[in-house]
Amino acid sequence: MTKIIEIKDKVFRFCAEYDSYLKYLYKFLAAFVLFNVINGSIGFMEKISTMPIALLLALICCLLPQSVTILAAGLLVLLNLYALSLEVALVAFLIFVLLFLLYFRFAPQDGMLFILTPIFFKLGIPYILPIGTGLLRKAYSVTAVICGTVAFYFVDGIHQNITTLGDAVAGGDGGTNVKITVTIGQLLGNKEMFLAVGIFALSAIMVSIIRKLSVDNAWKIAIISGVLVQISGLFAGYLLFNMSDKTAGMIIGNVIAMVLGFVIEFLFMDLDYERTERVQFEDDDYYYFVKAVPKKMVTSTEKTVKHFGPSFMEKRNERKKEEIKADSKKLIAEELDIDEDLLD
Repeated sequence: MTKIIEIKDKVFRFCAEYDSYLKYLYKFLAAFVLFNVINGSIGFMEKISTMPIALLLALICCLLPQSVTILAAGLLVLLNLYALSLEVALVAFLIFVLLFLLYFRFAPQDGMLFILTPIFFKLGIPYILPIGTGLLRKAYSVTAVICGTVAFYFVDGIHQNITTLGDAVAGGDGGTNVKITVTIGQLLGNKEMFLAVGIFALSAIMVSIIRKLSVDNAWKIAIISGVLVQISGLFAGYLLFNMSDKTAGMIIGNVIAMVLGFVIEFLFMDLDYERTERVQFEDDDYYYFVKAVPKKMVTSTEKTVKHFGPSFMEKRNERKKEEIKADSKKLIAEELDIDEDLLD
């Protein structure tokens, strides 16, 4: 365990030293993966749904605020949907405007959560996002996760209903109502999306409240509580909506989320509860009860250098003796006016 803590400290020092470079790297990777997720789901406009375009956009976005990445992703979605149908693109535009207003109103500093949500949904482990949000951010930061969840389900719904939309597009002007109805209906009628939004919000709020409690292992209790809320809530919802086929993946994803939650705790709140101290003091107006829990730290080991043979000090003393002897011979030879070599 001590070795792991030493590695963690080295990683933290490395990240602190190269923070200015690493932040560009992770912003680039997140944007690049997000753009490829979009292209893989609704790549209807072939000219922009390519790897070089995604790479170029990611390089530009990594130099700019995270909100620019979100706007670029929204624009990429709209262009792809425009290639499919103008009506679908207009409906998507209105939905994205509402999402962006909600995001910029409540969680403008949590753009990375918005970006990571569709990516983690694709990986099958979106359940870590409410847990991580509750542990590391304010409870209202879950708004960014909710916006990312709605955006993912909207794009995924278009992908799943592409056959119906394609038939409506082929039908010409008569298919306009069908395209609008299908686009709106696949979102508003998506019970799984509303279930996920509600459970994620509840989980993040519960984790945020519990991890602030003054009890031992509060973060562990918060992580387990959040996971249990997600498993029980989603399991009940899946049974109610006849989606029992998704329960296995949901449980596995939550187990992975719990493990990742413990990793987050180890990185940011690894406390040594065995050395807990309680202090009491008072002033003119209040009496204070303070509980101090130290972090697990590893003292840096001192390196000792062993010398084999004569020590450094002995060698230096010998050199000084030789210098003094030489100076004395020179001084005596000058006083007697004789050759210095005769004194050997």
